[in-house]
Amino acid sequence: MTLRSSALRGCCGLLIAETVRENVMKIHTKDFRVSPGDEVDLEKWPTKIDPVYKSKAQYKTLLAEHVAQLDAQQRLHYATNRHAVLLIFQAMDAAGKDGAIRHVMSGVNPQGCQVFSFKHPSATELEHDFLWRTTRNLPERGQIGIFNRSYYEEVLIVRVHPELLSGEALVDRPSDDKEFWHQRYRSITNLERHLHANGTRIVKFFLHLSKDEQRKRFVARIDDPEKNWKFSAADIAEREYWKDYRKAYEECLSATSTSDAPWHIVPADDKENARLIISKIVLDTFEDFKMEYPKASAERVEELQTIRKQLVK
Repeated sequence: MTLRSSALRGCCGLLIAETVRENVMKIHTKDFRVSPGDEVDLEKWPTKIDPVYKSKAQYKTLLAEHVAQLDAQQRLHYATNRHAVLLIFQAMDAAGKDGAIRHVMSGVNPQGCQVFSFKHPSATELEHDFLWRTTRNLPERGQIGIFNRSYYEEVLIVRVHPELLSGEALVDRPSDDKEFWHQRYRSITNLERHLHANGTRIVKFFLHLSKDEQRKRFVARIDDPEKNWKFSAADIAEREYWKDYRKAYEECLSATSTSDAPWHIVPADDKENARLIISKIVLDTFEDFKMEYPKASAERVEELQTIRKQLVK
């Protein structure tokens, strides 16, 4: 390839990218945020909205742009070493958490990002308070931590299936069920307030899926041999508790969305749209940091120049 053809290709690429940006709907991330004190009614939050992309090709271009920006922001985040970022994903089965994490974070250096998935607690974990098993995996400064499910399971699945509490050996549990859950909400918000005050920025995503779309995805998993492993009879059993889960999510989102750690309700019936929304929210989080690479002192610059002279002799 000649220098001229390479330059032309670069110019064309910039023009195409600019055209893509001009023809796409702007993502207003605040539209998906639950304001502190809001009483969430999930019936009023859509599971599908007009896509922010016009075609599959445009979706890929936009996601690639977001991924490239995230990679640059993560490198800067690592260099400044001032904050930690914790992304929390919660959703009903088949809402697309795994895919969103895989696609959105595909370009980030693995050294700067860790993903933890939390399923049924182990016997050891049950010997500790309900926050212990997740807090020991919190990200350090300069890192992105991702919780695929989290301590919120303790006010979601455990609320729908309270019999699970029998394994936690609780003491002094309030006889008033409502007070018990409010105590847990309070423990969670106190933790998140503490983390925020100490430099960890928490961004929480609830992938809002419709029951009909879940059904379609379950059928697709059954019909595709390569996806059979992702489906179990337990998934169908949990569908019977759909209304219970919706109520548990509504109360949880209402009680725990704060200015320090806001919840975002992301329409999840369109996987591609959800990924673009999620990646934009993460980018906005980094932009709020107003980061720049650390500047070397005069003494450090002089030291580096001395070393350079030795290297180029």
